[in-house]
Amino acid sequence: MKTPIAVTSIASFSSLGKTSDDIWKEYLNPKSLIVEKQIGNTSALVSPLSETLANEVQTLRDSDVKYKSLDNSVLYAILASREAVKKAGWYNSKFGVNIGSSRGATQLFEKHHQEFLATGRTPTLTSPTTTLGNISTWVAHDLKSKGPELSHSITCSTALHALLNGIAWLQAGMADRFLVGGSEAPLTAFTIAQMQALKIYSNPKNCQLELGEWACRASDLTKTKNSLVLGEGAAMACLQRGEHKNALGYITGFGYATDVLQHSISITDEAECFQKSMKMALQNIDLDEVDVIVMHAPGTLKGDKSEYKAIQKVFSKNLPMLTTNKWKVGHTFGASGMLNLEMALLMMQHQQFIGVPFVTEQNPRKAIRNVLINAVGFGGNAVSILVSK
Repeated sequence: MKTPIAVTSIASFSSLGKTSDDIWKEYLNPKSLIVEKQIGNTSALVSPLSETLANEVQTLRDSDVKYKSLDNSVLYAILASREAVKKAGWYNSKFGVNIGSSRGATQLFEKHHQEFLATGRTPTLTSPTTTLGNISTWVAHDLKSKGPELSHSITCSTALHALLNGIAWLQAGMADRFLVGGSEAPLTAFTIAQMQALKIYSNPKNCQLELGEWACRASDLTKTKNSLVLGEGAAMACLQRGEHKNALGYITGFGYATDVLQHSISITDEAECFQKSMKMALQNIDLDEVDVIVMHAPGTLKGDKSEYKAIQKVFSKNLPMLTTNKWKVGHTFGASGMLNLEMALLMMQHQQFIGVPFVTEQNPRKAIRNVLINAVGFGGNAVSILVSK
């Protein structure tokens, strides 16, 4: 890294909660936040916002006539971004915004398309409220930021690609501050049907939640069925050039790579994209100094095993402690990488490892100083970020 990149604040809005204290308490609780819920005409396993947070979203929607027509993905992003900027003390200052989403305005798109099929017409605001740039633009409007506004979609590695973009702008000297993250509101009938069609979604019949069975067995290499479950929410980080007294941690390495695909959702058996991205992120640190890896681990058979094999290839027998949060909060698609970063920073802050309840901890470490975060999406777009205390 030519210039230190500090994470001066991070905020999220998901089933884990919205304050750092509440989120940490949830991580200390070995109970999953996945429930069975009616989505359209289908009963599915999901990790939704609490009623309290859902009410906050509605309050935001009702607070401004311009917000009434916005998708939940935009409103989640606004709420998380407000908190991140508040923590960093960035109000009335110049900073860039790069917020992505895997699916974008899913709920609105489905709603307006159904109206079109039924009537042949669409509401006036259909196009502007379903465009991909909608999220960053509205966040920038809400925060009255004065810098560049970018949006993108790179499936499940979207948030970490936003972080890469922020690093690039800061390293180039084109900005001093950047707000980066991802937002996702995928708990819709059509989105879940797409995951079920891929045969990767967890089936309620395969688990008994009332008996304590985990619906998503992310990073469990002994499972015999796919167990992906969707969650919703947003997570944002404030990045600044140089060293700062209020830094939560520093980005000390980054890597990226893409697999050569056999088909549109494939990943190689040993996740070569992850091997390349991790090696790139770790080129300036001894492997023994990496204490934890927050895995992407979506809960699918192929995804979990291939990432684990990639970690073995890079670290050999001396593996760091391995963890993931998807067994608890589900897969939030484009927001998931930033939720992983938040988890990493919390473990560093509290100096306590948060493992997966049904997976044996590997090679316990005395301190948590360096954490590697992984994310990958359809298309084999892997990103690895090293964050240090």
